[in-house]
Amino acid sequence: MTDDVLLTAGTRKGLFIGRRRGGTWQFDGPRFNAQAVYSVGIDLRRSTPRLLVGGDSAHWGPSVFHSDDLGATWTEPARPAVRFPQDTGASLERVWQLHPAGPAAPGVVYAGTEPAALFRSADEGETFELVRPLWEHPTRGQWQPGGGGEALHTVITDPRDPDVVTVAVSAAGVFRTTDGGGTWQPSNEGVSAVFMPDPHPKFGQCVHKIAQDAGDPDRLYLQNHWGVYRSDDHGVTWTDIGAGLPSDFGFAAVAHPHHADTAYVFPIHADSDRVPAERRCRVYRTSDAGGSWQALSAGLPEGDHYGTVLRDAMCTDGANPAGVYFGNRNGELYASADDGETWQLLASHLPDVLCVRAAVVG
Repeated sequence: MTDDVLLTAGTRKGLFIGRRRGGTWQFDGPRFNAQAVYSVGIDLRRSTPRLLVGGDSAHWGPSVFHSDDLGATWTEPARPAVRFPQDTGASLERVWQLHPAGPAAPGVVYAGTEPAALFRSADEGETFELVRPLWEHPTRGQWQPGGGGEALHTVITDPRDPDVVTVAVSAAGVFRTTDGGGTWQPSNEGVSAVFMPDPHPKFGQCVHKIAQDAGDPDRLYLQNHWGVYRSDDHGVTWTDIGAGLPSDFGFAAVAHPHHADTAYVFPIHADSDRVPAERRCRVYRTSDAGGSWQALSAGLPEGDHYGTVLRDAMCTDGANPAGVYFGNRNGELYASADDGETWQLLASHLPDVLCVRAAVVG
C-alpha cells in the first residue's frame, strides 16, 4: 500500500477527496457544498492530472468544474461548459458521466447527460459540443426515462481506435459508433427488457452500467435492470453470465484494471426492494469472465445491511494489486487494497454517495 492514491466521493451534498500516502488515508471536504455531485472524471493523460466534476446546484443549476491541483482549487468556465443548443429545445438537467478518452484521443473528454445526450470536448473539458447524430437518432422519440431519469450514464472508448465509442442510456439501451459519432447502432442483442411486451427489443433496455475488460477491449460486462451480461464482440451481442449470483439485479459493474476476465458487481435484492442481496454487504468478483462468482466480504459488515451501491459508486484505482472502492446510500465508503480480498471502512455518515472515482497519482 505504498502508491499515492487519490479517491473522490461525490455525494448528495458535495465532493469529498481522500489521499493515501504510505498506507495512511486523509480526507477533506466537502467541496461544492450543498451540490449533488453525480460525476467525477480523473484525466491521467496530462503531466498534472485534471479532475472534472459535474455539480448540480438546486439554486444555480448544473455545471462542470475542473481542477489541475488535485482538488485544492477549482475553475468554472464563464460560459457553461455543457449546454444544449437553442434549436434542440432542451436544457441540461444533470451531467451523469465525465469520461476522458484514451491516449489515442488526447484532449478529448466525453460528457453523458440528462436528458440523454453525448457531448464531446476537444480541449480537456473546457468546452463541449453536442454529438448531434446520437441526439437525432431515429429511435429517440421512443426512448423512455429509467427510474432515475433519462440518463446517458456510461461512455466506453476503445483504446485501439478513438472512433469506436459505446454508450449506455437508461432506459434506451446500448448504442455504438465506429465512425467517431457520425452514425450510431443499437447494440442490445441478447439483453432482456423484462418490463416490455417484447422482452428482447432492439432498443429500450434499462442498462445500468458497462465496464471494459482489461485484457480484451472487445470484452464488455453489463449490469442490467435484471441481468448480468458479457459481450465478446464489443457490444454487438451479449451473453447472460448472472448464474451464481444471489441476485442479478444491481447497478454497479467494474472491471479489474490489469487482470483479464475479472470484474466486480454489487448485487441488489430486487428492483422493488433495493437493498443488498440477502441483506448482506458483499461485492462479487468473477475471475473467469462470468463463468463463476466469488463473494468478497472480509472486513465488511456481517449483519443485516441496507446500503445500496449506485451505478457509479464503485471503482478501481489502477494500482497492482488493485484498490477497489465503493460507497453506498448509507454514507459509508469502503476500500480494498488487495483486489477485493479484504476491506476497510474509510468513512461513515457521509451524505448519500452517488459516485466514486480513484487513481494512482504519485
